[in-house]
Amino acid sequence: MTTVFARKALLAKGWAANVRMRIDAGRIAAIEPGAVATAADASQRVDLVIPGICNAHSHAFQRALAGRTEQRPPAGEDNFWSWRTRMYALANRVSAQQLTVIATQAYSEMLMAGYTAVAEFHYLHDEPAGNGDAMFLALRAAAMNAGIRLVYVPVLYQRAGFAAQQAHARQKRFVMSTAAFLDHHARCMAKAGGLTTVAIGAHSLRAVSAASLAAVADYARQQDLPMHLHIAEQSAEVEQCVQATGQRPVQWLLNHVEVDARWCLVHATHIDAGESATLAESAAVVCLCPSTEANLGDGIFPLRDFLASGGRIAIGSDSQVSINPFEELRWLEYGQRLKHQARNIVALDHAHLGRELFSRAVAGGAQAGGLGSGAIEIGGAADFVTLDGDDPMLAGHDDSTLLDALVFSGYRLPVDRVMVAGTWQVIAGQHVAAATTREEFAASVRALQ
Repeated sequence: MTTVFARKALLAKGWAANVRMRIDAGRIAAIEPGAVATAADASQRVDLVIPGICNAHSHAFQRALAGRTEQRPPAGEDNFWSWRTRMYALANRVSAQQLTVIATQAYSEMLMAGYTAVAEFHYLHDEPAGNGDAMFLALRAAAMNAGIRLVYVPVLYQRAGFAAQQAHARQKRFVMSTAAFLDHHARCMAKAGGLTTVAIGAHSLRAVSAASLAAVADYARQQDLPMHLHIAEQSAEVEQCVQATGQRPVQWLLNHVEVDARWCLVHATHIDAGESATLAESAAVVCLCPSTEANLGDGIFPLRDFLASGGRIAIGSDSQVSINPFEELRWLEYGQRLKHQARNIVALDHAHLGRELFSRAVAGGAQAGGLGSGAIEIGGAADFVTLDGDDPMLAGHDDSTLLDALVFSGYRLPVDRVMVAGTWQVIAGQHVAAATTREEFAASVRALQ
């Protein structure tokens, strides 16, 4: 049994003062607001406690690519598709050993930024040497090294586009038959445990057939698994889907597959008003990745209308150009401000926008990962973040504005400690294994370059 005593904690019903939490077997066994600190609390006293966030969409291997594609190619205009060519070049070089190191670095950075769980959307199934499960084992090892909660999302990938083309040579590493993919999933389920769980996904409508998607969706329903899918990220993808099917991607999906609260649709950038309203009604989560979507020039999701219809959102670091949940939330709102030429666009449930965005990200991320409510509550996972209330970012703020400052100040994060399953993985703002992780990451990146 571990005890943590917080000066303030953001509980499911709001901020509470002098909160003693008792933690047993990685879960919160008791919460006592308004407690009187005793000598026994001295070694585990912290300042401000907030829930950790699930990073609902990650490609960990792309941490080795961040900052390396910001040069216009000789051919001229640069966009998502030209970036993808450079991403493929990295994807086809990464070994399982290198993935372990790269993912450990990315996951450690996530923890230091306030993520306590990550949904790893993974399609590098086959190691260059040919061991199809080695890459999953690499990610599991990385998550164990870092101490983050891992939701492994193996992803079916079978073709190059809607016209049912064969996969390109640079995509061959991703390709599996549906039967082989489900066998891989079953093996991973058997090897999971501890902080690792297994969800399931398909890469996108352009990368799988209708029959394959139906098979995976049925399997996910039977196993009661979270189901993840890229969709409508690029306008060209929407145009190709309309040409191939006569319908827009989200429209087609909602008309052909039973989409419900187990689903996490990633990006959904280019949806119209009808798709937005129907998608909100489905109770599926839309995972938004503003820093990556901006970096790739994807576009801006119609957030205000989606949330007004009851839509649910999560956030993800995706390509790892930014590993900071509060920056993702800030730019989620800033994109709407630029689009609508107004301020505080999505303050629907809370007058203060920081609280609104943070609460939605915690709940939506937990839903996308199949991780319960995400709130600090009795019976919930002991996954939370402590903040230094004396940090200049938070100076002078009260309960109503603390999260506004955290999301919109944009300074160095005042993260002090991070706990996952009852164990401190970040202390004094640094991951407990930061020095070793940094050295190994640097060596792996140099080798890949």
